[in-house]
Amino acid sequence: MVEIKTPEQIVKMRQAGLVVAEALKAASEAAVPGVTTGELDAIAKKVIESHGATSNFLGYHGFTGVICASVNDEVVHGIPGERVLQDGDLLSIDCGAIIDGWHGDAAVTVFVGGGHAPELHQLSAVTEGSMWAGIAQVRKGNRLSDISRAIEGYVRRQPLPPKGKYGIIEDYGGHGIGSAMHMDPHLLNYVDRRRGRGMKLVPGFCVAIEPMLSLGTPKTHVLEDEWTVVTNDHTWASHWEHSVALTEDGPLVLTAFDGGRAKLAELGVTAAPDPLG
Repeated sequence: MVEIKTPEQIVKMRQAGLVVAEALKAASEAAVPGVTTGELDAIAKKVIESHGATSNFLGYHGFTGVICASVNDEVVHGIPGERVLQDGDLLSIDCGAIIDGWHGDAAVTVFVGGGHAPELHQLSAVTEGSMWAGIAQVRKGNRLSDISRAIEGYVRRQPLPPKGKYGIIEDYGGHGIGSAMHMDPHLLNYVDRRRGRGMKLVPGFCVAIEPMLSLGTPKTHVLEDEWTVVTNDHTWASHWEHSVALTEDGPLVLTAFDGGRAKLAELGVTAAPDPLG
């Protein structure tokens, strides 16, 4: 069963989404050489608590942080701790928050320091671009697979990087979100025709769209900590995510400060009005 939200519930999710946006902004700005991932976790925790929200990551199946901090060849679910960030690292920060039982979830890729190779900048840009291509398909009458097709199609249309290729991570994808962080439906970042077109999108549908790309293989494995996901060939990876609601007036990006207005306008899509003004 897919949970369809009322406008009032979407307002709560927008509130949670803005807390996530604030936490990611603070953690991203603090991600400089010499800082530990645990210190970034503490910064995000302080932001979440200051807004009267709670973390949906902390304690989730025993997870010990309020953020996932995944560095270089780590794709997702990196545990924050004593690791010191180095100049040239590529860091993905994933974060979530709950307001009155309603969830927000988003992720960004951050360049630590400078001197990053061009293919890393392209990797992050293509990952983020594919996310927005998927978000633009969150419209009445479309189906779930239209989002997947847009994500994969965007990636496949991009020029290959100077070194490597773009691997669309296969074992992880987007998900429904609302009264829980992870809900039906599961959203692939590529088209699997065996699954059919998927559900029809209707107002009240909410989804976390989160493409993950590597500069090599789409295959991954989990480290001995039972959380951290790394690429099998140890090529570096990028992860971007937003939570999105479909309203009667179009898509509302719950975890973007402007509700997705600017990025969607670039794609010829009008974002729904922000219910919080």
